[in-house]
Amino acid sequence: MTTTAPRTRGSGHGLTYAMLGWAVAYGGLRLVWTVGPPPEFPPFGSDLLGFTGWRSVALCLVAGAVTVALDRTATWRPALAGLAWIVAGALVAAAAILLPELVSLLLFAPGPSFDPVAFASRLGCATGAALLGLAVFDYQRRTRGDCPACCRTVRPGHRRSTPAPWARWAAYVAVAGLVTRFAAQAVVGFDNVAQDASIIGLEIGLVLAGVLLPLALVHHWGEVWPGWVPLLAGRRIPRRLLLVPGFGLGAAIVAYFGMGMAQVASGSASEFSDAFLWVAMSAYCLLGLGLLIASSDYHLRTRTACRACGR
Repeated sequence: MTTTAPRTRGSGHGLTYAMLGWAVAYGGLRLVWTVGPPPEFPPFGSDLLGFTGWRSVALCLVAGAVTVALDRTATWRPALAGLAWIVAGALVAAAAILLPELVSLLLFAPGPSFDPVAFASRLGCATGAALLGLAVFDYQRRTRGDCPACCRTVRPGHRRSTPAPWARWAAYVAVAGLVTRFAAQAVVGFDNVAQDASIIGLEIGLVLAGVLLPLALVHHWGEVWPGWVPLLAGRRIPRRLLLVPGFGLGAAIVAYFGMGMAQVASGSASEFSDAFLWVAMSAYCLLGLGLLIASSDYHLRTRTACRACGR
């Protein structure tokens, strides 16, 4: 028998209205750009990947409709939740270029091809994905019998203090993905890589995200500062310090390079060979998936007990 839980403060209808407001505003912008002369955004020609023109308008309409369906449905329907996650994933994939742009802005080196209008559009698309994801979580709380405060279903006493074997394997796969990526680059040569500050910063960030981060997610030194860290040795590491980049980078990497693989499959021209692109982008996707899986285990293993349900 399916049970329902009352809506919690700050969720429910307010979230639905926010998502509908986004669909009207951002969808209206996409409609104007589709009907009228669309702006040019070099070097890709469009602000979004894959979803341009009427496809972008349809994506906004579907996102709004799915949110309304989630709000109006009082029973747990896995197919509806799955559809909502697919639409949210499509929004993330469409705005995948946002990842390298954010890195370049953090390094104060956006590059000559940076377009603030295209950046704002991608940020708006990612905002829609975040709102839809929150709507799915709210739907799960209401319809699966989860705790309305923490959305947990795990029974008391089932907590683990050590990483699961599958999480360790995922972390090692992430590291292997990064190693494979640089090995492929070594084969074709590093002379073909543009040596501007944004690209160099991105490569340094990938080394940290592809080695230090996944290993920290599955080792004790990712929970307590090691003894060689001044002033912090022995203290607990804030969970969000690993979970935010773990989930954020993992999802962004999979979305960005997943769309890249789709473009290669469609025959898009590139200065690199198809063989190199397939190997490099597949390696990046392994890195992203490994981060997502290891981050999920880290989240389940390190979260505190809920005050409402004790789970």
